[in-house]
Amino acid sequence: MSSTRQKLELPANIVIRDLALKIEKSPIDLIKKLMLNGVMATINQTVDFDTAAIVVGEYGFDAVLETVEEAGKVETGEVPLWRQMIADEKNSTFLKPRPPVITILGHVDHGKTSLLDAIRQTEVAAGEAGGITQHIGAYQVEKKGRLITFLDTPGHAAFTQMRARGAQGADIVVLVVAADDGVMPQTREAIAHAKAARVPIMVALNKVDKANANPDLVKKQLAELDLVPDEWGGNTMVIPVSAKQKQGIDDLLEGVLLVADSNGIKGNPSGKVLGTVIEAELDKAKGVMATLLVQNGTLESGDIVVAGTSYGKLRAITDYKGKLIKKAGPSTPVSVMGLSGMPSAGDIFQVVNSEKEARNIVHERLEAAKTLSQTKKKVSLEDLFANVQAGEAKGLNLIIKADVQGSLDPIVNELNKLGQGEIGLHILHAETGNIGNNDVMLASASKAIIIGFNVQAEVDGRRLAEKEGVDIRLYEIIYRMTEDIEKALKGMLEPVLVEKVIGRAQVLQVFAASKFGRVAGCKVTDGELRRGAKVRLQRGVDIVYEGDLSSLRHEKEDVKEMRIGFECGVGFKNFNDIQSGDQLLCYVIE
Repeated sequence: MSSTRQKLELPANIVIRDLALKIEKSPIDLIKKLMLNGVMATINQTVDFDTAAIVVGEYGFDAVLETVEEAGKVETGEVPLWRQMIADEKNSTFLKPRPPVITILGHVDHGKTSLLDAIRQTEVAAGEAGGITQHIGAYQVEKKGRLITFLDTPGHAAFTQMRARGAQGADIVVLVVAADDGVMPQTREAIAHAKAARVPIMVALNKVDKANANPDLVKKQLAELDLVPDEWGGNTMVIPVSAKQKQGIDDLLEGVLLVADSNGIKGNPSGKVLGTVIEAELDKAKGVMATLLVQNGTLESGDIVVAGTSYGKLRAITDYKGKLIKKAGPSTPVSVMGLSGMPSAGDIFQVVNSEKEARNIVHERLEAAKTLSQTKKKVSLEDLFANVQAGEAKGLNLIIKADVQGSLDPIVNELNKLGQGEIGLHILHAETGNIGNNDVMLASASKAIIIGFNVQAEVDGRRLAEKEGVDIRLYEIIYRMTEDIEKALKGMLEPVLVEKVIGRAQVLQVFAASKFGRVAGCKVTDGELRRGAKVRLQRGVDIVYEGDLSSLRHEKEDVKEMRIGFECGVGFKNFNDIQSGDQLLCYVIE
């Protein structure tokens, strides 16, 4: 084999037979290599670019993604941003170092905002009097003659929402941990979100000036979460700072530049203009004002931009200080005027040649969104297993929530044992507490299943899970949970019956009816009541009836359903012990 590795262009997806022909190897050899990497595949099966790149790498090839231009049509943003930027690396001679983009995550009250303020006050680029004149969700600081871009985003929920939309908002995550408080639940969540995004993590150990600070304990806790400090021989930079006393800020910024250099953060100023929407607002005088982070190419005033389902010709571009500028290169945050509508945070934006092209792209996206909303299917445990078998996924991603730490540890241990076979099992996040919106967003962005043990899914979490197509599985017995996962890993899982709550109501009054016996006069407080569905009548914490909803009347008419806000009469099959104040839960079995 030659000492220099040969570059090999590969499409986003390729059949194993064709891949073997490209590298002049036996398909059987490729299948064996895939099996060693935990991917079961056949000769006529398709694998994605990432999987193919790993395999050909073992034969001495460096895989690069083929251009996303197909039959004269350029992809318009549905391809994840990082994919498009890799495609742009074909022009590697034009790649230049760009400022690293930083997001600060961490537990509430550990000093994220104070740290951002300290950085902003001491290191704002050029040290201009008055500093930043407007808030645009991002700003830049200067260190050793180099710029660093900070995203002023509200925590890891926004970070993951951007990732779920295909954006890679940050190059580096700075995790803020208080030296007097240690690793807390939100710290663990932030680590899980950053790891799922495969973004380098460095730690700002804040509040080291406090008398009760215990840095060594915090480092031990971080090491237990696979963030081993570099002074202990690990790969994670842990930098002591005090946002209040403005100590360690210089060290932190120098650390950011070191991590940036080791990760080769580059962009192509002359390439395709791509980036991410950070935020947007409607100004009464100026119209739609959007904050954009340019990540590739150079954005210029007068460019026609498409962002999500909005488009327009840019009338003005201002930097983070409110200064009018004509153009902005990679890693530059800007505020722009001229978009027709409000894009969403995390939308990918791009520059196109004409307003006609922009209108066509927006029309296609609106149609695609309509189709997707009609056909969106929940990604279940069975589906994920099928994807793994087909080579479309490299393992099963799980998020574990349990009632207490004493339950969580044995569950994680048991599941880790199951993940030692041919198919990888990856626990992205394990924490105590009920299942909420943040868990669902992480699952949606990472195509994961949420497993709950002796916990409930919050109402908002359930609604978001339905919208995002996230599978939530709740268990009360550990061995049933591990049994289900084991069956899924072996491809034997039977479909399960799941209870889906469709509505709630409160009994306001009880009436006597000769035809139905006693009837509950109810007001629907959530969702809808549906005739023929299952009902559960609760009195305080006690369940007094569980069965069928036999009759549903509005005024004097029989109705099939009754929605939130309306009052109705409800009859139960062979049950009359109804009292005012009882709570009614209406559900179906799927």
